[in-house]
Amino acid sequence: MNSLQRNKVNKLIKLIVTTILEEVDEEICVINKKKLWVRKWIDRREKLGATNCLLKELALEDPKEYFDSLRMSESCVNFLLNKIHSQIQRKDTLLRSAIPAITKLQAVLYFLATGCSLRTLTHIFRLGKSTISEFIIEVCAAIYESLTEFIKIPTTTDWKIIENGFRNQWHFPGCCGAIDGKHVVIKAPPESGSLYYNYKETNSIVLMAVVDHKYCFSYIDVGCTGRVSDGGVFRNCSLYQELENGILPEDHVLVGDNAFPLKEYLLKPFPGNRLTSQQKIFNYRLSRARRIVENAFGILAARFRVFEKPMPYSPEKVVKIVKTCCALHNWLRQTELQNKQYEYTVDKENYEAGTIVPGNWRNEPESLGMQPLPISLSNRSSQRSIDRRERYANYFVGSGSVSWQTRMIH
Repeated sequence: MNSLQRNKVNKLIKLIVTTILEEVDEEICVINKKKLWVRKWIDRREKLGATNCLLKELALEDPKEYFDSLRMSESCVNFLLNKIHSQIQRKDTLLRSAIPAITKLQAVLYFLATGCSLRTLTHIFRLGKSTISEFIIEVCAAIYESLTEFIKIPTTTDWKIIENGFRNQWHFPGCCGAIDGKHVVIKAPPESGSLYYNYKETNSIVLMAVVDHKYCFSYIDVGCTGRVSDGGVFRNCSLYQELENGILPEDHVLVGDNAFPLKEYLLKPFPGNRLTSQQKIFNYRLSRARRIVENAFGILAARFRVFEKPMPYSPEKVVKIVKTCCALHNWLRQTELQNKQYEYTVDKENYEAGTIVPGNWRNEPESLGMQPLPISLSNRSSQRSIDRRERYANYFVGSGSVSWQTRMIH
Protein backbone atom coordinates (compact mmCIF):
# COMPACT_ATOMS: atom_id res chain seq x y z
CA MET A 1 0.00 0.00 0.00
CA ASN A 2 1.51 3.33 -1.04
CA SER A 3 1.38 6.51 1.00
CA LEU A 4 -1.59 7.92 -0.90
CA GLN A 5 -3.71 4.83 -0.14
CA ARG A 6 -2.65 4.88 3.51
CA ASN A 7 -3.73 8.52 3.79
CA LYS A 8 -7.16 7.71 2.33
CA VAL A 9 -7.61 4.78 4.75
CA ASN A 10 -6.57 6.91 7.73
CA LYS A 11 -8.97 9.68 6.72
CA LEU A 12 -11.79 7.13 6.37
CA ILE A 13 -11.03 5.61 9.79
CA LYS A 14 -10.88 9.07 11.34
CA LEU A 15 -14.24 9.95 9.78
CA ILE A 16 -15.84 6.75 11.05
CA VAL A 17 -14.46 7.21 14.57
CA THR A 18 -15.58 10.84 14.63
CA THR A 19 -19.09 9.86 13.51
CA ILE A 20 -19.33 7.13 16.15
CA LEU A 21 -18.11 9.47 18.89
CA GLU A 22 -20.64 12.11 17.84
CA GLU A 23 -23.46 9.56 17.95
CA VAL A 24 -22.30 8.34 21.36
CA ASP A 25 -22.15 11.93 22.59
CA GLU A 26 -25.69 12.51 21.31
CA GLU A 27 -26.96 9.37 23.04
CA ILE A 28 -25.22 10.34 26.26
CA CYS A 29 -26.74 13.79 25.96
CA VAL A 30 -30.23 12.28 25.43
CA ILE A 31 -29.76 9.96 28.42
CA ASN A 32 -28.58 12.81 30.56
CA LYS A 33 -31.52 14.94 29.50
CA LYS A 34 -33.86 12.06 30.26
CA LYS A 35 -32.28 11.56 33.65
CA LEU A 36 -32.60 15.28 34.30
CA TRP A 37 -36.27 15.26 33.22
CA VAL A 38 -37.00 12.23 35.40
CA ARG A 39 -35.20 13.83 38.33
CA LYS A 40 -37.20 17.02 37.90
CA TRP A 41 -40.46 15.04 37.65
CA ILE A 42 -39.59 13.08 40.80
CA ASP A 43 -38.61 16.30 42.59
CA ARG A 44 -41.92 17.87 41.64
CA ARG A 45 -43.78 14.77 42.82
CA GLU A 46 -41.95 14.88 46.15
CA LYS A 47 -42.55 18.61 46.58
CA LEU A 48 -45.93 19.17 44.94
CA GLY A 49 -47.57 15.70 44.77
CA ALA A 50 -50.63 15.05 46.96
CA THR A 51 -48.82 12.55 49.19
CA ASN A 52 -46.22 15.02 50.49
CA CYS A 53 -48.26 18.16 50.07
CA LEU A 54 -52.08 18.23 50.08
CA LEU A 55 -52.87 15.00 51.93
CA LYS A 56 -50.15 15.53 54.52
CA GLU A 57 -51.53 19.02 55.17
CA LEU A 58 -55.12 17.73 55.45
CA ALA A 59 -54.10 14.94 57.83
CA LEU A 60 -52.61 17.53 60.19
CA GLU A 61 -55.06 20.41 59.80
CA ASP A 62 -58.37 19.05 58.48
CA PRO A 63 -59.02 15.35 59.30
CA LYS A 64 -62.61 15.60 58.00
CA GLU A 65 -61.46 16.70 54.53
CA TYR A 66 -58.76 13.99 54.58
CA PHE A 67 -61.50 11.47 55.40
CA ASP A 68 -63.71 12.75 52.57
CA SER A 69 -60.81 12.56 50.11
CA LEU A 70 -59.90 8.91 50.81
CA ARG A 71 -63.09 7.75 52.62
CA MET A 72 -61.08 6.65 55.64
CA SER A 73 -59.01 8.08 58.46
CA GLU A 74 -55.22 8.37 58.33
CA SER A 75 -54.85 5.47 60.79
CA CYS A 76 -56.81 3.23 58.41
CA VAL A 77 -54.57 4.24 55.49
CA ASN A 78 -51.47 3.45 57.53
CA PHE A 79 -52.90 0.08 58.57
CA LEU A 80 -53.63 -0.84 54.93
CA LEU A 81 -50.17 0.34 53.89
CA ASN A 82 -48.50 -1.99 56.41
CA LYS A 83 -50.55 -4.92 55.12
CA ILE A 84 -49.83 -4.46 51.40
CA HIS A 85 -46.49 -2.59 51.37
CA SER A 86 -44.40 -5.61 50.36
CA GLN A 87 -46.79 -6.44 47.49
CA ILE A 88 -46.87 -3.04 45.83
CA GLN A 89 -43.46 -1.52 46.57
CA ARG A 90 -40.94 -1.88 43.72
CA LYS A 91 -37.14 -1.53 43.88
CA ASP A 92 -35.25 1.54 42.70
CA THR A 93 -33.34 1.34 39.39
CA LEU A 94 -30.29 3.20 38.10
CA LEU A 95 -32.53 5.39 35.96
CA ARG A 96 -35.24 6.27 38.47
CA SER A 97 -36.55 5.80 41.99
CA ALA A 98 -39.57 3.54 42.47
CA ILE A 99 -42.93 5.14 43.26
CA PRO A 100 -43.49 4.99 47.04
CA ALA A 101 -46.11 2.47 48.15
CA ILE A 102 -47.97 5.16 50.11
CA THR A 103 -48.37 7.22 46.93
CA LYS A 104 -49.77 4.24 45.03
CA LEU A 105 -52.21 3.43 47.84
CA GLN A 106 -53.42 7.00 48.25
CA ALA A 107 -53.86 7.42 44.50
CA VAL A 108 -56.01 4.28 44.29
CA LEU A 109 -58.08 5.22 47.35
CA TYR A 110 -58.62 8.70 45.91
CA PHE A 111 -59.66 7.13 42.60
CA LEU A 112 -62.18 4.81 44.33
CA ALA A 113 -63.50 7.58 46.56
CA THR A 114 -64.01 10.18 43.82
CA GLY A 115 -64.26 8.25 40.57
CA CYS A 116 -62.00 10.87 38.97
CA SER A 117 -60.24 10.36 35.65
CA LEU A 118 -56.67 9.15 35.28
CA ARG A 119 -55.74 12.59 33.96
CA THR A 120 -56.93 14.15 37.23
CA LEU A 121 -54.85 11.66 39.21
CA THR A 122 -51.85 12.56 37.05
CA HIS A 123 -52.17 16.22 37.99
CA ILE A 124 -52.81 15.60 41.70
CA PHE A 125 -50.19 12.93 42.39
CA ARG A 126 -47.65 13.91 39.69
CA LEU A 127 -47.61 10.43 38.18
CA GLY A 128 -47.75 9.30 34.57
CA LYS A 129 -51.17 8.34 33.22
CA SER A 130 -49.98 4.95 31.94
CA THR A 131 -48.19 4.33 35.22
CA ILE A 132 -51.39 4.93 37.22
CA SER A 133 -53.37 2.70 34.85
CA GLU A 134 -50.93 -0.14 35.48
CA PHE A 135 -50.84 -0.04 39.26
CA ILE A 136 -54.56 0.63 40.00
CA ILE A 137 -55.48 -3.02 39.49
CA GLU A 138 -52.28 -4.21 41.19
CA VAL A 139 -53.11 -2.23 44.33
CA CYS A 140 -56.81 -3.25 44.23
CA ALA A 141 -55.81 -6.92 44.07
CA ALA A 142 -53.42 -6.45 47.01
CA ILE A 143 -56.10 -4.71 49.10
CA TYR A 144 -58.69 -7.42 48.39
CA GLU A 145 -56.24 -10.21 49.20
CA SER A 146 -55.27 -8.53 52.49
CA LEU A 147 -58.93 -8.15 53.54
CA THR A 148 -60.34 -11.55 52.51
CA GLU A 149 -61.05 -12.40 56.15
CA PHE A 150 -63.67 -9.63 56.12
CA ILE A 151 -65.54 -10.94 53.07
CA LYS A 152 -65.87 -14.70 52.92
CA ILE A 153 -68.74 -17.19 52.74
CA PRO A 154 -70.03 -17.71 56.29
CA THR A 155 -69.37 -20.95 58.16
CA THR A 156 -72.09 -22.79 60.10
CA THR A 157 -71.13 -20.79 63.19
CA ASP A 158 -71.23 -17.52 61.22
CA TRP A 159 -74.73 -18.30 59.94
CA LYS A 160 -75.92 -18.80 63.51
CA ILE A 161 -74.43 -15.45 64.58
CA ILE A 162 -76.11 -13.69 61.65
CA GLU A 163 -79.45 -15.38 62.38
CA ASN A 164 -79.23 -14.31 66.00
CA GLY A 165 -78.60 -10.74 64.83
CA PHE A 166 -81.68 -10.74 62.60
CA ARG A 167 -83.75 -12.29 65.40
CA ASN A 168 -82.74 -9.72 68.02
CA GLN A 169 -82.21 -6.56 65.99
CA TRP A 170 -84.75 -6.98 63.20
CA HIS A 171 -87.29 -9.36 64.80
CA PHE A 172 -87.03 -11.81 61.91
CA PRO A 173 -86.13 -15.25 63.29
CA GLY A 174 -84.61 -17.80 60.92
CA CYS A 175 -83.24 -15.09 58.59
CA CYS A 176 -79.59 -15.43 57.56
CA GLY A 177 -79.29 -12.37 55.32
CA ALA A 178 -80.85 -9.99 52.82
CA ILE A 179 -80.11 -10.58 49.14
CA ASP A 180 -80.05 -8.14 46.23
CA GLY A 181 -78.13 -7.40 43.05
CA LYS A 182 -77.04 -4.42 40.99
CA HIS A 183 -75.98 -3.82 37.42
CA VAL A 184 -72.55 -2.16 37.52
CA VAL A 185 -72.45 -0.07 34.36
CA ILE A 186 -69.34 -0.34 32.18
CA LYS A 187 -68.16 0.85 28.81
CA ALA A 188 -68.81 -1.89 26.27
CA PRO A 189 -65.59 -3.79 25.45
CA PRO A 190 -64.52 -3.82 21.77
CA GLU A 191 -66.31 -6.42 19.62
CA SER A 192 -68.52 -7.52 22.54
CA GLY A 193 -71.76 -6.96 20.63
CA SER A 194 -74.78 -7.21 22.95
CA LEU A 195 -73.07 -9.52 25.47
CA TYR A 196 -73.16 -6.88 28.24
CA TYR A 197 -76.30 -5.03 27.03
CA ASN A 198 -78.99 -5.00 29.73
CA TYR A 199 -82.67 -4.10 30.09
CA LYS A 200 -81.75 -0.49 30.98
CA GLU A 201 -80.08 -0.16 27.56
CA THR A 202 -76.63 0.15 29.10
CA ASN A 203 -73.71 -2.28 29.28
CA SER A 204 -73.01 -3.87 32.63
CA ILE A 205 -71.79 -6.71 34.77
CA VAL A 206 -73.79 -7.87 37.79
CA LEU A 207 -72.92 -7.66 41.47
CA MET A 208 -75.01 -10.13 43.50
CA ALA A 209 -74.71 -9.89 47.27
CA VAL A 210 -76.03 -11.16 50.59
CA VAL A 211 -75.79 -8.71 53.49
CA ASP A 212 -75.75 -9.58 57.19
CA HIS A 213 -77.46 -7.83 60.13
CA LYS A 214 -74.57 -5.33 60.44
CA TYR A 215 -74.81 -4.03 56.84
CA CYS A 216 -71.74 -6.03 55.76
CA PHE A 217 -71.49 -8.17 52.62
CA SER A 218 -71.35 -11.80 53.74
CA TYR A 219 -71.30 -13.07 50.14
CA ILE A 220 -70.65 -11.44 46.77
CA ASP A 221 -70.70 -12.73 43.21
CA VAL A 222 -69.36 -10.35 40.54
CA GLY A 223 -69.00 -10.72 36.80
CA CYS A 224 -72.21 -12.16 35.34
CA THR A 225 -72.88 -10.30 32.06
CA GLY A 226 -75.69 -7.75 32.03
CA ARG A 227 -77.45 -9.50 29.15
CA VAL A 228 -78.46 -12.41 31.41
CA SER A 229 -82.04 -12.01 32.66
CA ASP A 230 -82.75 -11.29 36.33
CA GLY A 231 -83.67 -14.90 37.08
CA GLY A 232 -80.69 -16.03 35.05
CA VAL A 233 -78.37 -13.84 37.10
CA PHE A 234 -79.44 -15.56 40.29
CA ARG A 235 -79.34 -19.04 38.75
CA ASN A 236 -75.91 -18.42 37.25
CA CYS A 237 -74.20 -17.11 40.38
CA SER A 238 -72.37 -19.52 42.64
CA LEU A 239 -74.65 -18.77 45.61
CA TYR A 240 -77.68 -20.29 43.85
CA GLN A 241 -76.14 -23.73 43.69
CA GLU A 242 -74.88 -23.41 47.26
CA LEU A 243 -78.42 -22.55 48.43
CA GLU A 244 -79.89 -25.42 46.43
CA ASN A 245 -77.35 -27.72 48.11
CA GLY A 246 -78.34 -26.50 51.57
CA ILE A 247 -75.63 -23.99 52.54
CA LEU A 248 -78.06 -22.36 55.01
CA PRO A 249 -78.92 -24.05 58.30
CA GLU A 250 -82.11 -26.12 58.08
CA ASP A 251 -85.37 -24.09 57.94
CA HIS A 252 -83.48 -20.78 57.58
CA VAL A 253 -84.07 -18.22 54.84
CA LEU A 254 -82.83 -15.15 53.01
CA VAL A 255 -85.09 -12.17 52.31
CA GLY A 256 -85.27 -10.44 48.93
CA ASP A 257 -87.52 -8.26 46.80
CA ASN A 258 -89.53 -8.95 43.68
CA ALA A 259 -86.39 -9.35 41.57
CA PHE A 260 -86.06 -12.88 43.01
CA PRO A 261 -88.17 -16.03 42.86
CA LEU A 262 -90.00 -17.34 45.92
CA LYS A 263 -88.10 -20.33 47.29
CA GLU A 264 -88.11 -22.36 50.47
CA TYR A 265 -84.87 -20.61 51.38
CA LEU A 266 -85.77 -17.19 49.89
CA LEU A 267 -88.79 -15.12 50.94
CA LYS A 268 -90.19 -12.24 48.90
CA PRO A 269 -93.19 -9.90 49.46
CA PHE A 270 -96.80 -10.75 48.66
CA PRO A 271 -97.50 -9.20 45.22
CA GLY A 272 -100.34 -6.88 44.32
CA ASN A 273 -102.20 -3.95 45.84
CA ARG A 274 -105.28 -5.65 47.32
CA LEU A 275 -103.59 -7.25 50.28
CA THR A 276 -105.01 -8.35 53.59
CA SER A 277 -103.81 -6.77 56.82
CA GLN A 278 -101.80 -9.92 57.55
CA GLN A 279 -100.09 -9.78 54.16
CA LYS A 280 -99.30 -6.07 54.58
CA ILE A 281 -97.72 -6.76 57.96
CA PHE A 282 -95.64 -9.57 56.47
CA ASN A 283 -94.48 -7.26 53.67
CA TYR A 284 -93.54 -4.59 56.21
CA ARG A 285 -91.59 -7.02 58.38
CA LEU A 286 -89.79 -8.46 55.36
CA SER A 287 -89.10 -4.97 53.97
CA ARG A 288 -87.70 -3.94 57.36
CA ALA A 289 -85.18 -6.79 57.26
CA ARG A 290 -84.50 -6.38 53.54
CA ARG A 291 -83.81 -2.65 53.94
CA ILE A 292 -80.39 -3.65 55.28
CA VAL A 293 -79.17 -4.66 51.83
CA GLU A 294 -80.58 -1.47 50.30
CA ASN A 295 -78.61 0.58 52.83
CA ALA A 296 -75.46 -1.48 52.28
CA PHE A 297 -75.56 -0.88 48.53
CA GLY A 298 -76.42 2.76 49.10
CA ILE A 299 -73.47 3.32 51.45
CA LEU A 300 -71.17 1.41 49.09
CA ALA A 301 -72.09 3.69 46.16
CA ALA A 302 -71.97 6.86 48.31
CA ARG A 303 -68.59 5.99 49.84
CA PHE A 304 -66.98 4.97 46.55
CA ARG A 305 -67.97 7.43 43.85
CA VAL A 306 -66.25 5.27 41.26
CA PHE A 307 -69.81 3.87 40.93
CA GLU A 308 -71.16 7.32 40.07
CA LYS A 309 -70.78 6.78 36.32
CA PRO A 310 -69.96 3.97 33.89
CA MET A 311 -66.46 2.53 34.37
CA PRO A 312 -64.33 2.82 31.21
CA TYR A 313 -62.32 -0.33 31.94
CA SER A 314 -62.39 -3.95 30.83
CA PRO A 315 -64.87 -6.24 32.63
CA GLU A 316 -61.97 -8.11 34.26
CA LYS A 317 -60.63 -4.88 35.78
CA VAL A 318 -64.10 -3.76 36.88
CA VAL A 319 -64.60 -7.07 38.71
CA LYS A 320 -61.43 -6.44 40.73
CA ILE A 321 -62.44 -2.85 41.48
CA VAL A 322 -65.91 -3.92 42.68
CA LYS A 323 -64.53 -6.70 44.89
CA THR A 324 -62.04 -4.28 46.42
CA CYS A 325 -64.79 -1.75 47.22
CA CYS A 326 -66.92 -4.44 48.89
CA ALA A 327 -64.00 -5.68 50.98
CA LEU A 328 -63.11 -2.13 52.04
CA HIS A 329 -66.77 -1.47 52.91
CA ASN A 330 -66.86 -4.47 55.27
CA TRP A 331 -63.52 -3.66 56.87
CA LEU A 332 -64.35 0.01 57.42
CA ARG A 333 -67.66 -0.89 59.09
CA GLN A 334 -65.93 -3.28 61.48
CA THR A 335 -62.53 -1.76 62.26
CA GLU A 336 -62.06 0.39 65.34
CA LEU A 337 -59.51 2.49 63.42
CA GLN A 338 -62.23 4.17 61.36
CA ASN A 339 -63.53 7.54 62.59
CA LYS A 340 -67.21 6.68 63.07
CA GLN A 341 -68.36 10.30 63.41
CA TYR A 342 -67.74 10.79 59.68
CA GLU A 343 -69.40 7.54 58.60
CA TYR A 344 -72.66 7.42 56.66
CA THR A 345 -75.79 6.76 58.71
CA VAL A 346 -78.45 4.17 57.84
CA ASP A 347 -82.24 4.43 57.70
CA LYS A 348 -84.00 4.52 61.05
CA GLU A 349 -87.62 4.01 62.01
CA ASN A 350 -89.72 6.42 64.05
CA TYR A 351 -92.16 3.98 65.63
CA GLU A 352 -94.30 6.68 67.25
CA ALA A 353 -94.85 8.61 64.02
CA GLY A 354 -94.89 5.50 61.85
CA THR A 355 -92.26 6.92 59.51
CA ILE A 356 -88.77 6.08 58.25
CA VAL A 357 -85.92 8.55 58.84
CA PRO A 358 -83.58 8.30 55.81
CA GLY A 359 -79.85 7.70 56.28
CA ASN A 360 -77.57 10.54 55.18
CA TRP A 361 -76.16 8.43 52.34
CA ARG A 362 -79.39 9.23 50.51
CA ASN A 363 -78.28 12.89 50.35
CA GLU A 364 -75.52 11.97 47.90
CA PRO A 365 -76.18 12.29 44.15
CA GLU A 366 -77.68 9.19 42.57
CA SER A 367 -75.08 6.76 41.28
CA LEU A 368 -75.76 6.29 37.58
CA GLY A 369 -73.13 3.56 37.45
CA MET A 370 -75.19 1.20 39.61
CA GLN A 371 -78.67 0.12 38.48
CA PRO A 372 -81.27 -2.20 40.09
CA LEU A 373 -82.24 -5.63 38.82
CA PRO A 374 -85.59 -5.85 37.01
CA ILE A 375 -88.66 -7.34 38.67
CA SER A 376 -88.88 -11.10 38.22
CA LEU A 377 -91.80 -12.24 36.08
CA SER A 378 -91.64 -15.80 37.37
CA ASN A 379 -94.84 -16.85 39.17
CA ARG A 380 -94.03 -20.55 39.47
CA SER A 381 -93.33 -21.25 43.13
CA SER A 382 -93.52 -24.59 44.90
CA GLN A 383 -96.27 -25.19 47.41
CA ARG A 384 -93.65 -25.65 50.13
CA SER A 385 -92.32 -22.16 49.40
CA ILE A 386 -95.80 -20.66 49.52
CA ASP A 387 -96.56 -22.48 52.77
CA ARG A 388 -93.35 -21.20 54.38
CA ARG A 389 -94.27 -17.59 53.56
CA GLU A 390 -97.75 -18.17 55.00
CA ARG A 391 -96.29 -19.55 58.22
CA TYR A 392 -94.16 -16.44 58.62
CA ALA A 393 -97.21 -14.24 57.88
CA ASN A 394 -99.17 -16.04 60.61
CA TYR A 395 -96.25 -15.76 63.03
CA PHE A 396 -95.91 -11.99 62.50
CA VAL A 397 -99.55 -11.36 63.50
CA GLY A 398 -99.38 -13.88 66.35
CA SER A 399 -96.60 -14.64 68.79
CA GLY A 400 -94.03 -12.79 66.65
CA SER A 401 -95.88 -9.48 66.40
CA VAL A 402 -94.29 -6.17 67.44
CA SER A 403 -96.24 -3.29 68.96
CA TRP A 404 -95.58 -0.73 66.21
CA GLN A 405 -96.20 -2.82 63.08
CA THR A 406 -99.82 -1.69 62.59
CA ARG A 407 -98.78 1.98 62.65
CA MET A 408 -96.02 1.34 60.12
CA ILE A 409 -98.30 -0.24 57.51
CA HIS A 410 -100.67 2.73 57.64
